[in-house]
Amino acid sequence: MKPKLLWLVMLSPVAHAAPTAPQSQLDWATTFGSLFFVIALILALAWLLKRMRVPTISNQKGLSVVRQLAVGTRERIAIVQAGEEQFLVGITPQSIQLISKLEKPLSQEELAGSPFASQLTQLLKKNDKN
Repeated sequence: MKPKLLWLVMLSPVAHAAPTAPQSQLDWATTFGSLFFVIALILALAWLLKRMRVPTISNQKGLSVVRQLAVGTRERIAIVQAGEEQFLVGITPQSIQLISKLEKPLSQEELAGSPFASQLTQLLKKNDKN
């Protein structure tokens, strides 16, 4: 390169322009701020869905939860209908246990007419006799 041209390149403002620190820091702050916002939004939505307790067995083909009763903070007793048969099951965070198979499935009139707790008590007393 000719010395005159070299001096022009070295003296030009474009050749010596370095990225400014405030702009670079602003880009990093914006990136991390956006990342933090997205993670916080995902966690908030997960918490909201957990609080709503979306049922996992909701009227799938031939399988439905007819009634359920909370017996503890995370324990439930439920009547599950599979096809034409109904089962009384105990549900805990670790497992689902079959308590008994209902000999005579409960009709919709029986379910609507009396509270589930009294029906459950009757079923448990009936099973104790057997």
